[in-house]
Amino acid sequence: MKNHAWKGHAAMFSANLMWGLMSPLAKVVMVSGAVTPLVLNDLRIFGAAVLFWIVSWFSPAEHVPPKDLAKLFGASLLAIVFNQGCFIFGVGLTSPSDASIISTSMPLWAMVLAAFFLKEPITGKKIAGIAAGAGGALLLILGDEKAAAGTSSSSSIWGDLLVLTAQLSYASYIVLFKNFVGRYSLITIMKWMFLFASLCVFPFSMKDLWNTPWAHLDGSAVSSIAFIVVGATFFSYILVVVGQKTLRPTVAGMYNYIQPLVACVVAVWLGLDSFGATKVLATVLIFSGVYLVTASRSRAETEASTGKESSRR
Repeated sequence: MKNHAWKGHAAMFSANLMWGLMSPLAKVVMVSGAVTPLVLNDLRIFGAAVLFWIVSWFSPAEHVPPKDLAKLFGASLLAIVFNQGCFIFGVGLTSPSDASIISTSMPLWAMVLAAFFLKEPITGKKIAGIAAGAGGALLLILGDEKAAAGTSSSSSIWGDLLVLTAQLSYASYIVLFKNFVGRYSLITIMKWMFLFASLCVFPFSMKDLWNTPWAHLDGSAVSSIAFIVVGATFFSYILVVVGQKTLRPTVAGMYNYIQPLVACVVAVWLGLDSFGATKVLATVLIFSGVYLVTASRSRAETEASTGKESSRR
């Protein structure tokens, strides 16, 4: 492992930690009905765009040619617009449990896409690690679904497909733009991506934003929204780029399994759930999966090993 790889692991862990915390906080905000999922998503995008541009005023200016701006527009579609938009509308059409289960497919997509576009090898350790992580996440998700038995939910194939599209979109971003994100600073990349995303979603959000009763939001809702915008969006997307620069896409994608684990811990802390043997096993499986994928050979290591074997002949 490279000496600076720990920064990537810490960054991806922290980003997914905040995304895991975002889920229960978002439920708190939306349970009153004052803020719809679409409006909350808009606040994330608009708020992060404003924050990144403010910070950019105090950072060294970087010229981005039109060709790279077009690439950043594509990155914003995959990482923000399609990822967040498909997920939010998908959850509205399918059950939360189905959406959570489908979300565990993201590291698998990252592995397949990295093998196709970056020629990263698909090794036994990667497959075992993804299987272990997915198994741990499914234990948590299905355990929550069983605990919530009796609640009716209608599942739609279109909702499932939208959630699946969201996972494929995010996996495509971390694979296709892995090498590109190193050309510019974090702030430059994010300010353009969130600006482009804002321009894409604003025409579809004007009515909902106008009809939202902002004056009726209480302190709890406002503080939750503040964390979602500042922590789970602004800082999280910075951390994702740090991880993207230093980690292989498959390794970065594995940290997606941290989110259901965090949601479980929060539920236990709030007294809404208990931490039994099943959750202990799920935790072990998730972290074992991250370790196995991290310990698997990269393309460079595989080529170096092949070169050594050839030189010995």
